[in-house]
Amino acid sequence: MSHDLSRIAVLGAGTMGRGIAQVAAVAGYTTSLFDVNSSALESADKRIRKNLDKGVELGKLAAEVAAAATGRLSFSSDLSHAVGAADLVIEAVPESMNLKIEIFQKVARHCPAGAIFASNTSALSITEMAAGTDRPRSFIGMHFFNPVHLMRLVEVIRGLETSESAVEMAKAVSHRMGKETVLVNESPGFVTSRINALIGNEAFRMLQEGVASAEDIDKALKLGLNHPMGPFEMVDLVGLDVRLSILEFLHRTLGEAYRPNNLLVQYVRAGRIGRKAGRGIYDYDDDGNRKR
Repeated sequence: MSHDLSRIAVLGAGTMGRGIAQVAAVAGYTTSLFDVNSSALESADKRIRKNLDKGVELGKLAAEVAAAATGRLSFSSDLSHAVGAADLVIEAVPESMNLKIEIFQKVARHCPAGAIFASNTSALSITEMAAGTDRPRSFIGMHFFNPVHLMRLVEVIRGLETSESAVEMAKAVSHRMGKETVLVNESPGFVTSRINALIGNEAFRMLQEGVASAEDIDKALKLGLNHPMGPFEMVDLVGLDVRLSILEFLHRTLGEAYRPNNLLVQYVRAGRIGRKAGRGIYDYDDDGNRKR
């Protein structure tokens, strides 16, 4: 299995997918972003250009690098076109095992036989996904973090049958994207989601019990424990619906310590799912900035 791949296809033009596509293009890979929803692709194109422009403006990205990245990036609602020449396919669709397996099975019919499959799942089983495809040895987890162009970590998750060459490829691609990696042997929630879910769930319990306000809980963890974001700021960024889905999975697989807090469930039922909806724990304007 060669590490000198040059073409990456990213599946799903949501927050994570567009972020992965952006860093892939900046890293020099010919990148195709796929989504069935053409308006999602248009939105992704605008957001990526805005991020690149801001990077240039802040002096973190050379103008010619940003321009070259834009030139390497294409958008497609045709799956066969998007993955037809891909060396690596990175999936970033919603956290549903059935959906992920289904899309990889479709991808397998259109992409090269030697293409490597990676999932950006934050908690689900890489082994189970791999078993639903025709290439379990070439299947791996690459868990990126939001916002992808700023966060430095990729969790590389090895499934039961993942080959060592697939692991080395995932590390090499991540490093070329400017990321650090940690290697995780598959376990529910990996490292980060497992710990973060517990912190976030406990924060909701304290809020429900009236221990402190959301603002003060966030402030306490930032100033007292040196966390860069408070747990409520974090969950609003990630999405309360995403966090709930992760907790439900961890509760099923790891037990009672991960039972979702009732207040979190209520917020999701009320549609208060974070920045993307304009309201979560906090309220946000159309640009995603918190209202004071």
